[in-house]
Amino acid sequence: MRAQFVMSEIGIGLRRNLTMTIAVVVSVALSLAMVGAALLLNAQVRDMRGYWGDKVEVSIFFCNKADAGQGSGGTGTGAVVGTVAPNCASGAATQTQMDSVQAQLQKTGLVEKFYTETPAQALDEFKKQDPKNPLIPSLTADSFENSLRIKLTDPQKYQVVSGLVGGQPGVKEVQDQNEVLKPLFNLLNTAQLGAWIIMVVMAFVTILLIVNTVRVSAFSRKRETGIMRLVGASNYYVQMPFIAEAAFAAVVGAVLASAMLAVGKYLFIDRILSQQVKLIAFIGWGPVFQVMPLMLLAGLVVSSLAAFLTLRKYLRV
Repeated sequence: MRAQFVMSEIGIGLRRNLTMTIAVVVSVALSLAMVGAALLLNAQVRDMRGYWGDKVEVSIFFCNKADAGQGSGGTGTGAVVGTVAPNCASGAATQTQMDSVQAQLQKTGLVEKFYTETPAQALDEFKKQDPKNPLIPSLTADSFENSLRIKLTDPQKYQVVSGLVGGQPGVKEVQDQNEVLKPLFNLLNTAQLGAWIIMVVMAFVTILLIVNTVRVSAFSRKRETGIMRLVGASNYYVQMPFIAEAAFAAVVGAVLASAMLAVGKYLFIDRILSQQVKLIAFIGWGPVFQVMPLMLLAGLVVSSLAAFLTLRKYLRV
């Protein structure tokens, strides 16, 4: 097949159906942009789970003197998340009780590493984290608890640890840091699901536009294709310009989608989110560049296949 003939036929088809071609290009760009956004969100969630999975700890806070005879925790670091245990009436946890809890956990095989923190260390850490707090002058080491921080081999086994030591004498509360991050992961998962749903809807609209564009283009050149069949042209020879038109629209749409992702990454993530949200390690440019060829390939396959299936019926007339 002569490349000059194919290129001339592509040019004719694009000029005759310019508005529909533009609609196809825009639809392809939006669809592929949503595909790229969904893939990048998936990469972001995966990276965050891997990053925080290595850092999430379970903290066990022991009773201190201020908890004796009280039904709720005082000013200690463990009063933020969790449920106060009712077993602090006997006073501060003894060293024997704390050693017993650690020994029980060690036997489970779930603990990768232990970290201990004394009330004095907790007070120093509190001062470092919030040096302007007006309560600092009135705080003493007795205001804080002894705590045992645990890095689990499997962070999902938190409930096993909580059930094992949560009711032990001297244990005020068991805190799982994973619960603090759960709303963030739920938000990201919801956004990812929304991106996939929008992508499916846009892909359906794009396929309909490609089908209609190919049908209109084929009908407008019915005489030319009829002559080509009479002189013995193969189906492939007749179909190629129409399929190439759809593929061209897909390539332009993929380029626009790649530009949209790059601009969104630079403006929304690098310039805004990364500056305001320091807790999250956002994805870099690597995943963005990896997604771009996938969008191009997906656009080419879907558009070419839609054009080919549309032409099968036309060419049998």
